Parts: sequence; structure tokens; C-alpha cells
Amino acid sequence: MTAPPSGPPPSVGSAAEPAWKVLLALLCLSLTALLWFEGLAGSLQQPSVTSDLDRHQLELAALAEGQVPEPLAAAVLGQDPRGRLAAALEKRIRSADPPAPLAERLELALLRRGSSEGGDASIRELMPMVEPSRRPLLEALLEGRRQPPERQNALLAPWKPGLMLSQLSCEQLGGPESRCPAARQGVLLVLRLLAIEALPALLLLLGVGLLIRELWRLMRRRLIPLPPLTGPPLTLVDTTLVIAGGFVLIGEVLLPELLQTPLQQLLRGLTADPAWAQGLQVLILYAALTVAPLLLLRWWLPREQAPAGGWLQWHWPPLGRALREAVAMLLSVLPLVALSGWLIDSLWSDPGGSNPMLDLVLRGSDPFALACFALTAIVLAPLFEETLFRGVLLPVLGRRIGGLGAVLLSALLFAAAHLSLSELVPLFVLGCGLGLLRLRSGRLAPPVLMHALWNALTFANLLLLAG
Repeated sequence: MTAPPSGPPPSVGSAAEPAWKVLLALLCLSLTALLWFEGLAGSLQQPSVTSDLDRHQLELAALAEGQVPEPLAAAVLGQDPRGRLAAALEKRIRSADPPAPLAERLELALLRRGSSEGGDASIRELMPMVEPSRRPLLEALLEGRRQPPERQNALLAPWKPGLMLSQLSCEQLGGPESRCPAARQGVLLVLRLLAIEALPALLLLLGVGLLIRELWRLMRRRLIPLPPLTGPPLTLVDTTLVIAGGFVLIGEVLLPELLQTPLQQLLRGLTADPAWAQGLQVLILYAALTVAPLLLLRWWLPREQAPAGGWLQWHWPPLGRALREAVAMLLSVLPLVALSGWLIDSLWSDPGGSNPMLDLVLRGSDPFALACFALTAIVLAPLFEETLFRGVLLPVLGRRIGGLGAVLLSALLFAAAHLSLSELVPLFVLGCGLGLLRLRSGRLAPPVLMHALWNALTFANLLLLAG
């Protein structure tokens, strides 16, 4: 693939940059590199959400075990989902730091009890660990007497149980099968499981087909010529100050330190609901980190002589075409991201922490808080991150190292900015897809839509897993 023709040269060459500005840019770049290195190394010590995702998926398979037709059970559920769930819970409880919640320990005890592996002893071990309001459930389980549904609900209430714990308790307290969660939500459980497993498999197949088509076009030299790479007339010094100075140092370091405490106090005064406060805090802090780099951009971009479509080349219309381009590239990059993630998991048994937003969504249950997380992940993040990495950085780099080199370098910086070593390679692959889409389309709208769709699919998958 040849690099596209470059846009207009920077209005101010690097030789004309004031010395103080160059030194400030170097300082910002050095501090950013140090912060990113420490963040990536520190992610190794953070808990990974991958084990929680796997456990939720196993719980869903175990709950749907009796609802999936026998011919499809092995393909959809796998072998012995309850046994695999017990093994996953045992591994998590052994390695959890801080200790795993008592509800998970009870769930493991009930799974063991159902397979005659000493579950009673594990239930007795829990007795001194729990507060008095939770002990009646343990006592009822050990007694083994049949409990009416109303009594079961009263016993379970202090535990705030998930579906799997409710199902196991219902089975072992002698409840009518029709009143247990698996029977009451049978169709919904199967639909959730199919959406989590069958839909991604279908998308992967479509993506592989699109990749094969692109490779065939490349071999036959039938690729569409790339449009000119038009972008803002910024120098590398300007771009460094926008991203390293405005985004990282001011947006991610300084502003959270200044805003965190007063924002928490303000939100406590506005709402007594911790979930609402957390959702608003995430949304406001992310919006705040966009302010400094966007103001710097507005300051440095000339108002006159802008090309058609502006310096960032948004070009939203025609929206239908932009959406088709975004979907096609998303499907094409999906198999490569999945492959890179699978390789990381296969070669690295404990790759460390994931994006904190994943854990917030997976554990969240308040609709308002989830709406705040969705607005942050699906709207604000794609608009802001694509503005910086594909709207500014990629064209500026493209004028110096060519379009392909700019795609690779901007993708690497995009991946590093997420501060997760376990996700570095998959995010780099995703960033390459976003950069190639920016090159091929000649505008910024398709990468924004692709980024938003990617985050929306991830968000929906987490909601389906969490139930």
C-alpha cells in the first residue's frame, strides 16, 4: 500500500519553533513516557476482569443447561458447565486478594455439595464468617428440610444473591423446579447465551470473509487508491503539547487531582445514591480531561484557509456510507483482535489488569450509572480519542513518515495510552484498523463510528454477561 499524497505542509516549521516551546514539549513527552511506562508495568499488579467474564459465562451456561435442546447442548454449553464453574470459582477464591466475597464461597460449596465433594464442610466453615442475618440460610441448607418459596426468598434476601446462587439454593432447599430462576428465565437465559456466543462467532466468520476478500484484492492489485491525507497544519511540537501536555499531564494527571475531592463532595450533596454518584463522577471527569487538549487545538488551528471539511476532515455526510465503511472495517479487524487476545491468554497465564470501565459495567446494576458509563464509552471516548489519534496525530505523522508508518505509530500510542499491558496488542491491532479506515475514507467520521460501535458491542456483551 503506497502512502497517500500529503496535505498542506505545516504553517510553522520545526526550525522556527521557540526554544522554550521545544523544551516544554520534550518535558511533557518525557513525563508522559514515564507515566505510561509506570502505568503499563503497574497494570500487571491489577486484577484482570477476564476471569470474571469467564465465570459469568460459565454461570450462564450452567443456568441454561436444562433449557437448551439436547442436540445443541454440547455445542452451545460445552462439557459439564457446572464442573467447570466450580473449578473456576475454586481457582478464583484461592488467588483472590482481597478475599473473594462470601456469596462466591457459598456458591462453590453448593456446587461441591451437588456433586458430593464435601460441600457441607465448606458451608460449616462459612458459619463463623458471616453476620447473623445471613446464618439462617446456611442453617437451612445444612438441615436439608424443604422450605416453601416465601421462606426461601426471606433466607436469600440478606445475601443479595446472583442468579446462580439463587438457583442452587432453590434446588437444595427443595423448591418447585418451576419456581427456580433457570425455569422462570429459561428463554431469556438461552437468548443471552446465544447473543454472547453465537453472535460473535457469526461476526468472526463475516470478518474472516472480508479479510480474505481484501487479501485477494491486494494480490490482484485492485485496491482503491487512497485519497489525499489532509490534516491540521501542526508541527510535531504542537502535537506533542496537545497530546502529552493537554491530554496526559493536564487531563489525566492534574485535573483529577484538583477535581476529585470537590467533585465527590458536590455529588454527595446532590445524591445519596453511591451508584449515581459514581456514574456522574466517571462522566464528568472524562469530559473534563478533554478540555485542555481541545482548547489547545482551537488555539493553534488557523481560522482562515481551512480546507473543505475543516482541518480535522470530519465529513459526516453521507452518514450511511460512513456507517457502512465503519462496519466493514470493524468486521475485518475483529478476527485479528480476537486472535491477538487469544495468543496473549495462551502464552501469558496472568496478564494483569484490564480497563477499569469493564469492571464498573460488569458489576453495575443501577440504570442511571450504567447510562453514564455508556455515554462515556460509546459517545465521548470515540469522539475525543479519534480527534486526537486519527484526526491530529495520524495526519501530522503522515506528512513525515508516510501514511502506513503513521497508522502504525499512532496505533501504538493509542494502545499505550490505555495503560493495560494485557490489552496492548489487541488495542494496537484495533488502532491499526481505525487508522487504515482514516486513510481509506479520507475523513474522520468513519473511525469515530467504528470506535463507537466497538465500544457499544463490548458494553452490550458485558451487560448480557452480568444479566
